[in-house]
Amino acid sequence: MRLERLNYNKIKIFLTIDDLMDRGLTKEDLWKDSFKVHQLFKDMMNEASQELGFEAYGPIAVEVYSLQAQGMVVIVTKNSGDQEDEDDDYSDDYIEMQVKLDESIDIIYEVQSFEDLIQLSGSLYQQGIRGGTVYSYENRYYLLMDEHQPVSVETLIAILAEYGSSTTYTIHRLQEYGKEIFKENAIASIKKYFLT
Repeated sequence: MRLERLNYNKIKIFLTIDDLMDRGLTKEDLWKDSFKVHQLFKDMMNEASQELGFEAYGPIAVEVYSLQAQGMVVIVTKNSGDQEDEDDDYSDDYIEMQVKLDESIDIIYEVQSFEDLIQLSGSLYQQGIRGGTVYSYENRYYLLMDEHQPVSVETLIAILAEYGSSTTYTIHRLQEYGKEIFKENAIASIKKYFLT
């Protein structure tokens, strides 16, 4: 679990598939209202309190984004009203949540160097994969794939994980702040120009 403070009343929590499995959960379980999901949220809020000093009380908004290969991104926003008023209206144990759920079919993996990207592209090309888009952002390379490939999603993720790691960045962030290096047929282009 990785936590990041976005501003004074908003945090982002990234849960990998392994984080969920360690707690006996799957991504599908997060759409259900169960004891395990409540316990996970309580654990996340306790860790946010310890690591970031983020205290969740009163009304909060929770946005959960399911990322195809990476896991889940949870955005927690607490009411920015006057804290004294909140303390009068709510006990410390009371949290009123508004939950928004969304799912992304994008598969985005980060690689450290362009050489790693070339090696990854060679492995993907051998599996018949030709598509993808490559972005450069903050001295790293990001490969965007969709789930429609000649191999299973599990096989695709296994190959991607061999050369890179999942990222919490969304396609929107990469499009806005990153630089598009190869559009659409990235794997075929990298094979053509960099692999013999």
